[in-house]
Amino acid sequence: MKKKIIVAGGGFFGMYIAEYLANCGNEVHLLEKEEKFMSRASYNNQARVHNGYHYPRSILTALRSRVSFPRFVAEFGECVIEDFEKYYMVSSHLGKISANQFVKFCERIGASCEPAPTRIQKLTNPALIDACFTVTEYAFDALKLRDIMMSRLATSSVKCTTGISVENVKKHNAGLLVSVKNIHSGEHNEVYADHVFNCTYSHLNYILSNSCIKLIPLKHEMTEMCLVDVPDALKKIGLTLMCGPFFSVMPFPSAGLHSFSHVRYTPHYDWMDKTNEPYRDSYLKYTEDKPSSAWRYMQKDAMRYLPLLEECIYNRSLWEVKTVLPRSESNDSRPILLLANHGLSGFHCVLGGKIDNIYDAVDVIAALHILD
Repeated sequence: MKKKIIVAGGGFFGMYIAEYLANCGNEVHLLEKEEKFMSRASYNNQARVHNGYHYPRSILTALRSRVSFPRFVAEFGECVIEDFEKYYMVSSHLGKISANQFVKFCERIGASCEPAPTRIQKLTNPALIDACFTVTEYAFDALKLRDIMMSRLATSSVKCTTGISVENVKKHNAGLLVSVKNIHSGEHNEVYADHVFNCTYSHLNYILSNSCIKLIPLKHEMTEMCLVDVPDALKKIGLTLMCGPFFSVMPFPSAGLHSFSHVRYTPHYDWMDKTNEPYRDSYLKYTEDKPSSAWRYMQKDAMRYLPLLEECIYNRSLWEVKTVLPRSESNDSRPILLLANHGLSGFHCVLGGKIDNIYDAVDVIAALHILD
């Protein structure tokens, strides 16, 4: 039977899940708090299409990336950027894996990994870099991805509305009564839905708190992604030093720049959502609290390993609240979280750690027969 469904959160996950549910024959309304879809975490990130290399301490996450990588590239090839070289570097200085361990890891997950050409190795500081490898990894243009999804939603039956926040849910007959707020006018309304999918990422617990539903234990970080103009020798190159308190410099296609992130300096501070403590609104932190840029610290540390990075020119920073499951801190895993019927029948919470997690999410929705 056709179900009336509200999807809260118009990031990539919310858009994709809304389309999927509509294609299953349901009446779907997608609500986004911001003025544009995919304007928060789906844009303010490294724009990396993962192929497993980034997770040597989580084989499961790496293997899931290896499965999702060709699937994402095939479906969204129009926004995938492949015309750059990608290299992973390994350092025994503060590193958590050795060069040999990285090679064995790549063999184990079936990912290509070859020694980098001499011209790239000469760019590194041999006193700190043990090895440099050529890998296959891409980037995506978030603006083109949004355009693709907007076009797909326009030809589907999904109703899309921006400037609307889902405030809370409560039981009503066989379904749910959903309180929504117009961000501009402040007007509140209530609408009925058979199911609600909470895809609001860092704001997941906002709806739960307002609905008197037990919070999900989550860790939040106020993060800074710097956008920089790299020297000519790095224009068509992406570089990642791992696994440890290191950095990554990746093409950021939607701005024509490179993203520059650092494990030590990208997170400025963090906080936890705990079930036995009052909820702290991550949206208010995002809108009201932007720390001073840590760009100079990122650059100064990264220059030790790759001296050419001294020539990077800072452009601006993207700030975002990054949300992960607490257990991800120990092994760097990025599993999806899908809690069906969380607190209320028909209320489902979805959290993905990276963009290609979307396939795991829809596969779980199908496997659990949530709408049956």
